[in-house]
Amino acid sequence: MRRIRETLRLHLQAGLSYNEVARTLRISKSVAGKYVSLARAAAVDWEVAQTLTDEELEARLYRPALPRSSQQLAADNAWIHQELKRPGVTLQLLWEEYARDNPLAYKYTSFCIKYRGWTQTLKRSMRQVHIAGEKLFVDYAGQTVPIIDAGTGEISAAQIFVATLGASNYTFACATAGQTTADWIGAQVRALEFFGGVVRLIVPDQTRALIKCPDRYDPEPNRLYDEFAAHYNCALLAARPAHPRDKPKVENSVLVVERWILARLRNRRFFSLAELNGAIAQLLVELNERPFKKLPGCRRSAFEQIDAPALQPLPATRFELCSWKSAKVNIDYHVEFEAHYYSVPHRLVGTPVELRITSALVECFAANQRVACHARSHKRGAFTTLPEHMPASHRAHLEWTPQKLIDWGKRIGVSTAAVVTWQLEHRPHPEQGYRACLGLKRMAREFTPARLEAACARALSIRSPQLRSVTSILKTGLDRQQSLLPTTGAALPAHDNVRGPDYYH
Repeated sequence: MRRIRETLRLHLQAGLSYNEVARTLRISKSVAGKYVSLARAAAVDWEVAQTLTDEELEARLYRPALPRSSQQLAADNAWIHQELKRPGVTLQLLWEEYARDNPLAYKYTSFCIKYRGWTQTLKRSMRQVHIAGEKLFVDYAGQTVPIIDAGTGEISAAQIFVATLGASNYTFACATAGQTTADWIGAQVRALEFFGGVVRLIVPDQTRALIKCPDRYDPEPNRLYDEFAAHYNCALLAARPAHPRDKPKVENSVLVVERWILARLRNRRFFSLAELNGAIAQLLVELNERPFKKLPGCRRSAFEQIDAPALQPLPATRFELCSWKSAKVNIDYHVEFEAHYYSVPHRLVGTPVELRITSALVECFAANQRVACHARSHKRGAFTTLPEHMPASHRAHLEWTPQKLIDWGKRIGVSTAAVVTWQLEHRPHPEQGYRACLGLKRMAREFTPARLEAACARALSIRSPQLRSVTSILKTGLDRQQSLLPTTGAALPAHDNVRGPDYYH
């Protein structure tokens, strides 16, 4: 606009000819004449031009062209825009449907130009720049694949998981049975192993399977997803609800997977997830090796050059899926999971704890500290107990066995060992005699081992080797008295009413 203003000033105010104006402004004589002719046609002289802004002057000089009448039947661009969101739908397909029975339809090129011009009136999208090895976008496709049970003929829908690296567009896809937390995290573990490294940031949906508290600004992942991120040393940034532009890479990859993988498998029948994943893996190689249309190379070559060198190494061990359950420690210092009982330290009786369950272990956490770990058992109604979790008295009782009790009695004396043996042999079950043996141990501490041995000898002599008899003998002091049975002296006189000692044996 500066040259137009100078042309008008020099010719209309200064009175220079077209040749002089052209030489001064270094433009052609015809261009100078064109500017002056446009101004005269618009009734704009130098005084008026000075009062107009550049936009106003341009509007006065260059009036918009009058639209020409057209006999073509315009397409419904809003409908086209919505239809393009459906799986597998393209502009070529919509144009064919639009032009099939319409003799006044636009040609395909004009159809595309008018639609794209219409899309420019929509809300603008910000251009995103992706750093190598920084982001992995994950999502599930809308389409599913039927899986047929060969035994029953029942059909289930396999879900298709898709993951895409931001910088190279390198894509991974696999089938899962559903979209549970285990499915989401298990698929992401497989994706990281497919890429051979770990990104710094994973961008998922705010699905309830992963996000405990969905929020536009501060979503909170669930505990298992947090463990997954900590294991792989990466961060989580869930996309905002109903904002697909927060993860456009995977949205586009979902369309690509639907068109180049699922569409090719539409006529095949699958009888297991493993069979379906094998077919997906074969087509995934072709997908990642398809040349880009506007860029050199393909997804695989871009991955090897851009993303692969920037990825963090995988951890030494694979992340193991687990589940969490709240529990309360019972009075017997055990917690229950699937009708099996696992011990925890007895000091935690009545305390709420959290159980972390994997396929092989059951771990117990109190105040975020692991306090117990057991091998997982599937025996219902059974107990898994560690001695260190028991109170000292319970642990001492557990450590006693029949032989150990007999050995203790022998260390006191022969009579004590005989009384202990009698307690264990004259019960329906040996453990029923444990309490009496523990009572004898208490007597040894209270009355000394020597007195206990003497009391046991006296109890045996009167053929009453019971704990009650031994206790009575000790408390009454009979263990210190001589035996009432005569050991020496004259023989008893013969009499019909005296049976003699042989009778009692």
